[in-house]
Amino acid sequence: MMNQNFELNELGWSDWFEQRVECKPTDTIARVAAVDRDQLLLMDQTSPFRAKLAGNYLHRHPLPQDLPCVGDWVCLEKPSGHDLGVVHTVLERRTSLRRKSAGKVIAYQMIAANVDYVVIVQSCHFDFNLKRLERFLVMVMDGGAEPYVLLTKIDLVDPAVLATQLEEIRSAGITAPIVTLSNVTRDGLDDLKRLLLPGRTYCFVGSSGVGKSTLINQLMGRDMLGTKAVSGTGEGRHTTVRRELIRLEGGALAIDNPGMREFGIFGAEDGIVSSYSDITALSSGCRYRDCSHTGEPGCAVLGAVHGGKISQEHVENYLKLREESVFNQMSNAQKRKKDRDIGRYFKSAKKDLRDD
Repeated sequence: MMNQNFELNELGWSDWFEQRVECKPTDTIARVAAVDRDQLLLMDQTSPFRAKLAGNYLHRHPLPQDLPCVGDWVCLEKPSGHDLGVVHTVLERRTSLRRKSAGKVIAYQMIAANVDYVVIVQSCHFDFNLKRLERFLVMVMDGGAEPYVLLTKIDLVDPAVLATQLEEIRSAGITAPIVTLSNVTRDGLDDLKRLLLPGRTYCFVGSSGVGKSTLINQLMGRDMLGTKAVSGTGEGRHTTVRRELIRLEGGALAIDNPGMREFGIFGAEDGIVSSYSDITALSSGCRYRDCSHTGEPGCAVLGAVHGGKISQEHVENYLKLREESVFNQMSNAQKRKKDRDIGRYFKSAKKDLRDD
């Protein structure tokens, strides 16, 4: 796909970006297909090429989340006689998919940008986890993309098991479209293909070994992404080592991702409200405006639990994600305050030295 000529709209360009683009007349517009350390693999309407970030851009954008990620649109110059383009501007992101950075660091990591749909992939066999699914849905909706749920390896479970999993998803108030699929028998593959529209970007996320790369190879019509045979238990083996934007056979664009079992919530209040719309709607009927849904009299949410309309587990996961998001957001604010205080201290110290 890389050596074909494309129009920018076939790579995901739209009027939304056209209205906000701030490139110089002499600049080229391209989309980030992959990030390789200090170089970017870019795609435009001609062919793929590599570029690096301009030094002044790095100076003005020290935070990792401000650096280009897969799916970003950039403005750059391509000096004649040079192998590398030079990126000066990253366009405003229409949507984003991000998660809290691993470890104790209070910051977020960009997964992808300008994604239309995020396909959350779980294996019916060993990987199905409703709480993790709800966690992914929060971050997808917080970033502005639309979610799909894809359950793979249906050939490895009894139909009754699959039916139970589907019922669990719907009982949790999840209304996203669900597709069930087997990469072995290809059952469900045509259903998925019908959802993939030309010029739209689909980001596939999920744990290692759930069949993302195998699936994308099938959608491309050839093996481009490395895969490994499943283990004796039917579990897949992780092979994807970087995020990459790929054009599929039907014209849709896909982003394959390394396996992500952990997906920390960070500043995602809007996503929580959207993902748990059933609880949000019930909350308006609580006696107290600041009801915590943990034991107050007149709590409509707990009333729905007692009445069997929603599950206790569903509410507990909602409360856990909300608490995590608030905690990380507060911690981040405290970290920024600490950084500002340190900056003021050094500025004051330098002034004192000059006065001496």
